[in-house]
Parts: sequence; C-alpha cells; structure tokens
Amino acid sequence: MRLVITRCAVDYAGKLTAHLPLALRLVLIKADGSVSIHADDRAYKPLNWMNPPCSLREEPLTDDESGATARWTVTHGKSGERLILTIHEVLHDSSHELGLDPGLQKDGVEAHLQELLAEHITTLGTGYQLIRREYPTAIGPVDILCRDSTSTTVAVEIKRRGEIDGVEQLTRYLELLNRDPLLAPVRGVFAAQEIKPQARVLAVDRGIDCVTLDYDALRGIDNAEDRLF
Repeated sequence: MRLVITRCAVDYAGKLTAHLPLALRLVLIKADGSVSIHADDRAYKPLNWMNPPCSLREEPLTDDESGATARWTVTHGKSGERLILTIHEVLHDSSHELGLDPGLQKDGVEAHLQELLAEHITTLGTGYQLIRREYPTAIGPVDILCRDSTSTTVAVEIKRRGEIDGVEQLTRYLELLNRDPLLAPVRGVFAAQEIKPQARVLAVDRGIDCVTLDYDALRGIDNAEDRLF
C-alpha cells in the first residue's frame, strides 16, 4: 500500500462530474489498483475513489499557472472514467507491503448462518445448488458460491445485520469474480437476518438481490407463535 499526504485538487470525470477544491488530503493507493482520497474526518469513508481495475499515470507539470507540480490520472479499465489529482505539494510518500489479509473473522452467528444456508441452499430459491463455502479470491473468501435454477453463478454475502459496507464488500467480490470466464456472469445475493433500508437501496441499485434469513427456521426450530394450535 502506498500512502501519500498531499495538497491537491481532485476532479472526477465519468457518468457524473465532481470537484474537490485544493486542500491537504491522504491518498491511498492499494495493491489491487484502487485509489481513494480521504480527509481527516468522515470516519472510514473516502471523499472520492476509483475501484479496480484501474491504472495510475503520474505526470510532472512545469510552469503551471496554478502552482501545481504534477497531475495524477487514474483511469478505470472498463468504463474509462477518470479521477484526476492535481498535485501542489507532497508532504509524505511511502509504500508498505501488507501481505495477504486473512479476511474478516465472522462471529458465531454469522458463521452458523453460513453453514445452515449452505446446508439448506434452496432457501434462496428452487433449483439452487451449492458450489462451495468460503470460495477463495485474491481479496478474501466469498461466503457461499452457488448456481441458481438457470445455472447462473451466484455469490452470496452473509451478515447478521446487513449494512452498506456489506453491500460494498459483495460488490468488490462480484467485480473480481466476473473477470473469470469460467464463472461469469456472476450475480450477487446479500443475505442477512436484518437488512438496513439504505443497504437494500444500494444493493438493488447495483443489481444485487436481498434475502432476509430466519435463523430459527434454518435451524429447524418450531416457533409456537407462528402456529394456530
């Protein structure tokens, strides 16, 4: 990972346009090619970013009227959208090898949900067939990989509570899996005991199906409140 603290302006050119005026910011350039720009607030959320596949081109500037010393252009490999950083000053620039991350360790409920859903995969729909639990990828394991009744590959991300970061995680998995011609096309299912409204809206916008899981039903527990007698 490369960490750059720089005084810069940022412009996004694509389906939409956006501009960040000149300010001091942190730029993260990860090994997967992604680039994100952060301020010293807003928790973990970047001000702007570009997901892989993308490439970074750094160009020096001389005699620029604004005082800029370099222009960094991040170009998405599929859409051609661009993130343009106009660099005025670099205060820090370092690179660090983090190695392969073992991924998020799920708590007992999420791990058990994964196990139960794999065992009862037709909970997702008639004709579903399990391919594998914990399907390995370069950015971490997909909870469940399966096929639906049309033999389309389906990646399932399981959470106890479904929030926006879970949808983002599944989106990254789908981008990677859809590059594999043996799996593509791959669609996504976001499964949780509870799915927040904002997460559901984002998932639907990205073509990801949402499924609410009943933990007790998966465990085969008979709920007396659901019976007439």
